[in-house]
Amino acid sequence: MIQRLFAERAAAIVAEDPGAIGLAAAGSWLSNELDEFSDLDLVLVTKHKVGGDKQRMMAWAQKFGALLSAFTGEHVGEPRLLICLYDDPLLHVDIKFLTLEEFAFRVEDPVILSDVFGQLDQSLRVTTAEWPGPGYQWIEDRFWVWIHYGLTKLGRGEYFEAIDFLSAIRNMVLGPLLLVSQGQLPRGVRKLEKHLPGSILQQLKGTLATHDRASILKAIHTCIEMYRDLRSNLFDSDIQLQTGTEKKVLEYYDEIAELPQKVNN
Repeated sequence: MIQRLFAERAAAIVAEDPGAIGLAAAGSWLSNELDEFSDLDLVLVTKHKVGGDKQRMMAWAQKFGALLSAFTGEHVGEPRLLICLYDDPLLHVDIKFLTLEEFAFRVEDPVILSDVFGQLDQSLRVTTAEWPGPGYQWIEDRFWVWIHYGLTKLGRGEYFEAIDFLSAIRNMVLGPLLLVSQGQLPRGVRKLEKHLPGSILQQLKGTLATHDRASILKAIHTCIEMYRDLRSNLFDSDIQLQTGTEKKVLEYYDEIAELPQKVNN
């Protein structure tokens, strides 16, 4: 498989470089789910800080193969990440650049590919990975405000914006909660098709809307129904429900539902 061949080549390069401590693999590699469409997620640990310095990050990436293009990951809040596309073979590779101290703080235990002096193994043995689960209170405090936002855009006739809103609700709320309900890590909407029972997947399809007022309104309603079901099954009594906000937003939903169809050219 091209991902493993690339990783083996990169590990050999890292093992010979005096500026490196080691290399590890994360993502699909950990669950043995690599296939022909998978990205390769690498963690490069260096003696001196490289993450955040694009020039030095690019220099490292160029050692690993025929680099076509790369950019840093500020858009996902991670300037230490370099998102790369290589040629021969064509492969997407994400490289996160960490120091040994930074390596200890992680969301999952990566597979070590190169660790000449055993420092990565030692770090994994004395520290614990912590995946940040969805904050139920964080979601509850925001969900109804978000629903109101989507309804206002629908009411104004901004259908593209409303459709984007639905995508955000799936990614930030429904997807993570659905994955948790199935005993999976809350990775947005990743691999929902694999993990969800058919009936729930069919219900989730109801949150997909076309550029049509009735379609969007129905999709928002489905989002509300699914969230309330998930909330009742997952949240414990410590979560403060925003019942007042919920009531007002549901009343506003009814108002929007009664508005006439806007004509959009």
